[in-house]
Amino acid sequence: MMMKKLFTFGAALALTAGTAMAESHAQTVRMGTEGAYPPYNFLNDAGEVDGYERDVGDELCKRAELSCEWVTNDWDSIIPNLVSGNYDTIIAGMSITDERDEVIDFSEAYFPADPSAFASMSDSFDGTGVIAAQTGTIQASHVASMEGATLIEFATPDETVAAVKNGEADAALADKAFLEPIVAEDAELMFAGDDVVLGDGIGVGVRESDGELKEKLNVAIASMKEDGTLNTLIEKWFEGMKGPY
Repeated sequence: MMMKKLFTFGAALALTAGTAMAESHAQTVRMGTEGAYPPYNFLNDAGEVDGYERDVGDELCKRAELSCEWVTNDWDSIIPNLVSGNYDTIIAGMSITDERDEVIDFSEAYFPADPSAFASMSDSFDGTGVIAAQTGTIQASHVASMEGATLIEFATPDETVAAVKNGEADAALADKAFLEPIVAEDAELMFAGDDVVLGDGIGVGVRESDGELKEKLNVAIASMKEDGTLNTLIEKWFEGMKGPY
């Protein structure tokens, strides 16, 4: 009986040690985000990264058996700092575009192409005039291509809305999901003109050399689509939106 107990105890120790060793050898991945674009990502009252992409990122790391750390970075340098190795992914509401794909690589989309919308203080806005957009976004590129429009760029999306409020811009163009709560709470702001669908959905940005990491993320994203987890998270964070997966 004593031998059996010793064997059982030894087996338990071996299992515990094996589990600890597996955990210690999990690949550490630094998840880069902006922390200033709710509901995709923002800093909560405790100063921690929160939002849809925090939930998605944590679940991706769990399924891909990665040890993940969250890092925040200003939007205008978020791609250069990925390329230079300051973190390993971008999970920051970044739309997949051909232009960006020339510099970095992307996982499969974890969020569909979201409509962009114009927020203005006048319902007579017709798509011309001065339009504010965040620097380095697909919205800024779109405004630059619009006939009769003059683009002014700002470092943060909040500044684009402030430009409309102070009369510096006739409208701001941003993701509709970002603008909806702002417009709902401000009686002076309204949506004007038609929505615009830009990009090929939102994916995780990775360095072009990190093909193995990309594949792990793609497998995890596919499983989250298959079992409905992505739809659940989308419906949690984007009021009134039905999960498309």
